[in-house]
This record gives sequence, C-alpha cells and structure tokens, in this order.
Amino acid sequence: MFDVKFFRIKVNAIQMKETLEENQETNERVFLDRQYQVDAALVRIMKMRKKLSHNELVSELLSQLKFKAQVSDIKKRIESLIEREYLERDSEDPSILKYLA
Repeated sequence: MFDVKFFRIKVNAIQMKETLEENQETNERVFLDRQYQVDAALVRIMKMRKKLSHNELVSELLSQLKFKAQVSDIKKRIESLIEREYLERDSEDPSILKYLA
C-alpha cells in the first residue's frame, strides 16, 4: 500500500492575459449584469429628489454605487428610464430631469 503524506496542487500556474477585445466584452457583460442596480439607484435618487439636473444625478449616482460605472453607460440607463416613463426631461430646461410617480 502506498501513502503520500504531502500533496502539491498548483493553482493558477499560468495566468493568460486578456486581449483588449476580450477585456471590453467582459466589461460589457459585467455592466449588463449591473444595469438593474444602476436603474434601481437612479429611481431611488429621483424618488427622493423629484427634480434634479443631469450632472447632479450622475454625481450622486456615482457616490452611491459600489462599483465604478462609465458616464456613457449611465446616460444610456437614464435614456432607458425616460423611454419607460420613470423620468422625463423638463420642457423648459432639458438638462433637468423629473421623476414621474
């Protein structure tokens, strides 16, 4: 009978580097998973404030999120909420967003 007292396991012996395309695809997939968190945070902020400028909304959102989101991705999520009638732009000043109850 053969007994081995020591086991050696190599974990992550070779770390392959991601190409730029793979890294970009990974970031897109991660943001798709996080988009609901962004939407929920946007609605939560707008429920409290009712009326807010675009820049103030983005800065407050970035401070609330636990991850760093791209401003372009945030803009897409705001446009999505406008299309779904959670938010609307002010008729006099388009940089102001209003929450629709």
